[in-house]
Order: sequence, then C-alpha cells, then structure tokens
Amino acid sequence: MPVQSERHRPARGPLMVDIAGLQPTAAECAMLRQSAVGGIILFARNCVDAEQVRALCGELHALRSPPLLIGIDQEGGRIQRLRVGVTRFPPMATLGRLADRDGLEKAQAAARDWGLLLGAELRALGLDMDFTPCVDLNRGVSAVIGDRAIHRNPGWVGVIAAALWEGMAATGLQGVAKHFPGHGAVAADSHLDLPLDERPFSAIQEDLQPFAILIAAGIPAIMPAHCLYPQVDTEHPAGFSSRWLQDILRKEMGFTGVVVSDDLSMAGAQGVGDMAARVDAALAAGADLLLICNDPEGAKTAISHLQSKEALPTGDRLEKLVGNAATLLLSPADRTRCLQQIGQLQALATGSVV
Repeated sequence: MPVQSERHRPARGPLMVDIAGLQPTAAECAMLRQSAVGGIILFARNCVDAEQVRALCGELHALRSPPLLIGIDQEGGRIQRLRVGVTRFPPMATLGRLADRDGLEKAQAAARDWGLLLGAELRALGLDMDFTPCVDLNRGVSAVIGDRAIHRNPGWVGVIAAALWEGMAATGLQGVAKHFPGHGAVAADSHLDLPLDERPFSAIQEDLQPFAILIAAGIPAIMPAHCLYPQVDTEHPAGFSSRWLQDILRKEMGFTGVVVSDDLSMAGAQGVGDMAARVDAALAAGADLLLICNDPEGAKTAISHLQSKEALPTGDRLEKLVGNAATLLLSPADRTRCLQQIGQLQALATGSVV
C-alpha cells in the first residue's frame, strides 16, 4: 500500500504525546514534527514554574505550523501539574461543599471565577487546553476520583461545571469534560485495571446528566473512561466503543466536539491489544485525539503505525481545541475578586473559618 505524501496529510494528526524533561530533546522535536502527532501534554516533570512553562510553550508552538496543541491536567487539588507561579486551586469537591453550605448560586459564581482565573493564567503561558472539568459523580466509591468530583447531585455537578467552563471559555482556554459516561460508580482505578460497571443503562443515565449540561454549554471536548459497561456494550470499554461514542454521545446526546481518549498506555486500555491495536480501535470507535503518556516506545509505535497508512484520520475537529483570544480580559479588580474567591474556597477545603 503506498504511503501518503506529507502534503496530503492533515495539518494535525490524532496523537497527543509527551516529553521526558523541561525541554524537548532533538529526537523529541523530530517526533513532535511527525504528521501523526497533533499535540503534547505537559506533566509535573515538564514544569518548574510559570515562566519556564511560558518559554516551553513558545518553543513547542514554534516547532511546526499549524502549531501543536498544548494541554495540561490542571484540575486543582492533587491534580495540578504546574504549582509555582500560578494559583493553587483546592479540590473540585470544594465547590460542591460550598453549594451545600451557601447554595447553588454561590457555588456557580465561585466556579465561574475559578474558570476565569485558571484560564487567564494558563492562556498567558501559551497553553491551549486543560483536561478539566471532572464531572464524575461523587458516589463515595472511587478513590481515584474522590475529591476530584464536585458533588453527588448530577444536576449540581452539571451547572457548577458549566459555570467553571464559562469562565475558562471567556479567557480562550479550551476544556475537556471527563470521564464519559461516568467513573464514579466503580472502585477499580483504570490506571491499574479495567473497571467494570455492571449497572443498566437506565442507572447510568444519571451520570450522563452533567455531560448533557456541558454539551449544551458548548464544551469543546469530552474524554471517555477506560471502563467497561457490559449492560450497554459487552465487549468494549467506553473509549473503544462505537455504541458509547457514536450512538449515545454523538447521535443521542448531540455532541459535535472532540472526543479525546484517556491515556492509551493505561491498564484499562491494554486488554484491547498492543498499541497499534488500541490506536485503531479508538479511532474506529470515534475518538479524534488519542493520548499516549509516559510510554515513549508506545508513542513511537503509534506514530509509525499511523504513518504507514494510506491516509491519516482528518484533524478538522481538532481546531476546536486551539486556544482562543480572550473575550474577557481580567482587570486588576476582577483578578483580586477571583483570588479572594479561591482563597475562601481554600479555607473551606482545609476547614478554616471563612
């Protein structure tokens, strides 16, 4: 089969990969220029402080045209890769605690300020997207989700997360709602195992409510879980299931944005086969952007596999994840208000009087 020429390949390929250190090596630069690659995700090992990340993002964006998408996991709490020179946010469960204490409207206002501050800081550094908000329900079952979940009430989770997304969107930072259709009802950690959620679809529909609210709010990307829901699809985890991604998410729920796979190197994905098989299965199911993290050999395999094909998947939807210019610039007064709001949330998270 002939290999497609570079000029006929899509501008951004479907892979999002990572690098080992604070700057890309020559070999990593060559990897990032490959047409199968569309983006890079930053981890704590890549981040010293805000100024270093700003320089790194500039270097990464300059590697190719159109530029790579640059993403990060900056949820708050224990999931915050960059911690120096930016605001330290509390766990997202703090927003749910605020709703319990002071009412839903107060929590929505705090979430919007959270999104504004988060977005303004990350966009100023050159980041395109943040893998937040986490909208799994806090059912008291999943330790890996735990205080990353906003609340148990699906309606509250949806409107609080939508307010956070509204703030992010105003700054131009793109967001990713996760982990579709919900990771909160299983104890197993998909980093280490394949969680099995035996509930019928009628019960899982409760977990879908926050995603429906965020779809209506215009969230540009959704990440499926590496969980198996055998009452809906007996064979395929959600991230490899056309039933979940095409029939339910796209056709029934009307999502037109980017489906971003969870890390294909996680244990929850390994039952699908080797890395080439995982890439093919995720794309066939309907994923648009595939994460391969902490697995340099797996990334090499995926790149080689995709570039041996006659045609790469179109990268048209990935334009939705390019960081935009802000529609709202934070004034000093706005920034002060946002910082005060986050300070109050931090005090609530630690049990201090506010």
